[in-house]
Amino acid sequence: MRFAPSPNGYLHLGHALSALICQQWADALGGHLLLRIEDTDLSRARPNFVDAIHEDLAWLGIRFDGPTRVQSQHLGLYDEALRSLYQRGFAYPAPASRKEMADAVTAYETDGRSWPRDPDGSPHYPFRDRDLAARPERMPDEQPIRLNMEAACKARSRTKLTVQTMETPHADPVAQPLDPSLWGDVLLRGRDRPATYHLAVVVDDAAQRVTHVVRGKDLEAATSLHRLLQELMDLPAPIYHHHHLVMGEDGRKLSKSEGAKSLRVMREAGETPADIRRHLMD
Repeated sequence: MRFAPSPNGYLHLGHALSALICQQWADALGGHLLLRIEDTDLSRARPNFVDAIHEDLAWLGIRFDGPTRVQSQHLGLYDEALRSLYQRGFAYPAPASRKEMADAVTAYETDGRSWPRDPDGSPHYPFRDRDLAARPERMPDEQPIRLNMEAACKARSRTKLTVQTMETPHADPVAQPLDPSLWGDVLLRGRDRPATYHLAVVVDDAAQRVTHVVRGKDLEAATSLHRLLQELMDLPAPIYHHHHLVMGEDGRKLSKSEGAKSLRVMREAGETPADIRRHLMD
């Protein structure tokens, strides 16, 4: 089991819920709970937030086993995985800027048509770079790299992709079918990200020998993409559980970027770990 926050803001109740459920599952299964700092977004990660993560989790009473894994200390491992995908034709350079992509999608949709989008709402990459016969034999060092979803799905076409899920720690795993083609050519490496979440998370889960992934339902749709990458890279497949989310007054999940009240603010206001646990787990 692992809890894997990003150091781009202070932890809030949504993070607390996920950490507490991860600990609950680890205890129930007699397993280990690992802490991972997902800091490959170099433009947003901050050392002070890393310190705050450790402080807030210690205050909450979450116990972790072994050393903390920090993604920025393992960039070579992600690069190796990406180069393997590239060499086998599953990835390609995609140099278009965010503005160029947004302009292309807007131009397409001006007459009322709808451009396809990933399950998370991001528009599919609107250019056909993957079809260029002149794709460099060696992966460029600087450019963004995307997954060639068409090639990846074709390579997996002989067998159906499934995921093992569990509703409770003591339930029997259930196999569920997945369709990764709902995703477009997702970004695997960005201009300011040596590895995006989708690539780094599957590499890390394998490196840390994670057997059970417990995370929020907001990431449930990404499981099909992660299982596809695991299959392409011949990595073991964990069992997954996606728990409910903490919602704000507007009915949306809590978000650091939208100013969700942090655990440290609640602590300073006099709330205790017992208050947090009672609010989230009872």
